[in-house]
Amino acid sequence: MIVPDDLPLSRAGVDRAALLRTQDGFLQDAIADSATRVLLVCDAAVVTAPGPTVALLEPAQVASLLPADDEAWLLLGRDGTGPAYLARRVAQRRPVPRLGEASDVLVHTAPAGTEPAVPPVLPDGLAWTALRDIGAQLTAAEAGLATTAVALDAWHARHPRCPRCGAETRVAQSGWSRVCVVDGSEHYPRTDPAVIMAVVDADDRILLGHAAHWPEGRYSTLAGFVEAGESLEHAVRREVAEETGVLVGDVSYRGSQPWPFPASLMVGFRADATSTDVTVDGVELTAARWFSRAELTEAVRTGEVVPPGPASIARALVEEWFGGPLS
Repeated sequence: MIVPDDLPLSRAGVDRAALLRTQDGFLQDAIADSATRVLLVCDAAVVTAPGPTVALLEPAQVASLLPADDEAWLLLGRDGTGPAYLARRVAQRRPVPRLGEASDVLVHTAPAGTEPAVPPVLPDGLAWTALRDIGAQLTAAEAGLATTAVALDAWHARHPRCPRCGAETRVAQSGWSRVCVVDGSEHYPRTDPAVIMAVVDADDRILLGHAAHWPEGRYSTLAGFVEAGESLEHAVRREVAEETGVLVGDVSYRGSQPWPFPASLMVGFRADATSTDVTVDGVELTAARWFSRAELTEAVRTGEVVPPGPASIARALVEEWFGGPLS
């Protein structure tokens, strides 16, 4: 069993302090408190210092970099009776990578007829860094704060209007909900469950696939979203069959990890294959192969195969099967 708290983006070292989200004046008091620490977030990236480490700024520093915006603050948590941790959302124009490439920072889409906000000039030594690139290198506290901030930022960016009537919504509960200005309905961040699985055959080989939008050589475990009215186990069997034609019998849970790109919870499984003939769907997967440990070792060594990134649960699933780190 993978230990969930050891997965890079599942770690957390700061209390989420959910009861403080609705406490009158707490967020504004925290913004005014010099002891508060603030993380800057834009889409899938946070501001970092060399290390890498998440840059936690004082509110006054944030005020010197960004214009006032009551809708842009998020309460991430608090250490007991210690300082509060906030995130400040930043909308800015950045290069958009092709899917599957090492991501820079994705853009917030500006409303029609408006220009995207100008990026703030960061102090020397600070830089925007994609969470998926550094998640495995952060401390538990930093990883928990950054993952929560990225997830909330993505939700706010994609849900500015009420799904019931289309009217504008306003931020509430210290960034943890939005309220429609017309019908008063409340809306909360969503999480989309997805299954991800190490498919293993009777010869103890693992099945890895190459997605159509990935760079050449990238191979990873199979994955897919859970459909309406579907159990996790059935989703595992369906996704493997649809993408590769391989049939799966027993399915066992291994661990889970948030994947806020933009709103997934990756639920990891080991799946025992009952067939081995592979026929890729040609849409989601363009290739899939069985690997023994020796074959995967050699393929990674030569660069023929690029394994999943260290921040992903896919890497943990592969390394659990492999018996140790992939060099």
